[in-house]
Amino acid sequence: MNAIVVTILSIILMIGLGYFLKRIDFLSEDAVDPLNKIVMYILLPCMIFSAISTADLSLLPKLGILPFIILSSSIVTGIISYFILKKLGLDDIALWSVLVTIMIANTGFMGYPISLGVYGQEGFLRAIFCDIATLCIFLILSYILVMKFGGNTKMAIKKIVLFPTLWAIILGLGFNFFNISIGPVLENTIDYLGQGTIPLIMIVLGLSINFEGISRSKSMIAFTSIMKLVFFPAIAFLIASCMGLHDLQFKVSIIEAAMPSGMMSLLLAITYNLDFELTSDCIFINTVISLITLPVIMMLL
Repeated sequence: MNAIVVTILSIILMIGLGYFLKRIDFLSEDAVDPLNKIVMYILLPCMIFSAISTADLSLLPKLGILPFIILSSSIVTGIISYFILKKLGLDDIALWSVLVTIMIANTGFMGYPISLGVYGQEGFLRAIFCDIATLCIFLILSYILVMKFGGNTKMAIKKIVLFPTLWAIILGLGFNFFNISIGPVLENTIDYLGQGTIPLIMIVLGLSINFEGISRSKSMIAFTSIMKLVFFPAIAFLIASCMGLHDLQFKVSIIEAAMPSGMMSLLLAITYNLDFELTSDCIFINTVISLITLPVIMMLL
């Protein structure tokens, strides 16, 4: 069976397992937050550190192009979406609640397992560099929302500085560059923890499923899905083509751009008192739709 189909079906089954565990009351939505923290602060950083600390650093000049493609695609899509939403007459809170879901892609939680499953460690390494752009977009939006709706600038900076994924990248590069050994015991421990990242992420996504949002935010869900799942990767395709990218570089950049809205969108919505229910609805539905659009895009590549 095609590697793309196998990966997507495996992801659907793991998400389905999470939803099933919620339906039989084995786990509840209350478990989402603590499980997310385990993934975000322990498992995912271990997975990233393990990949980067053993990567071939001679690829850095080539890999450095990937964040630029995702960042540029996000900004172009965001600007166009902003003027369309303004034209539709949305108030500022609703507008930014939708806009954050369009500009922030799930390059990590969804992007990592798909890139790893289809393209192996080389694909995963490139997905990590695409995810750097998502961190940059998160920072940019944090400042915009602080200026727009008020808030603590120091708190926004602190969230970025202490973001565990960022430190996993920095430490991984540092240990790799200076050839620092962490020893076989610690290396094995980090590897084992990293291997638990993907299944736990998928189970958490399943626990988060809530079908009530479909009827509550129809028009904005449709708009977000078109801009995030079609327009965003189309812009990435044009930029990557103009820059002459090919093979794995090209494929991973487009696939990461085609990811659904990231959970960091919801973090922004909650932090700056936006309509977080609208944001949550858009994230959930376009995540479900992406299970159809992603295989199509991947097969076209």
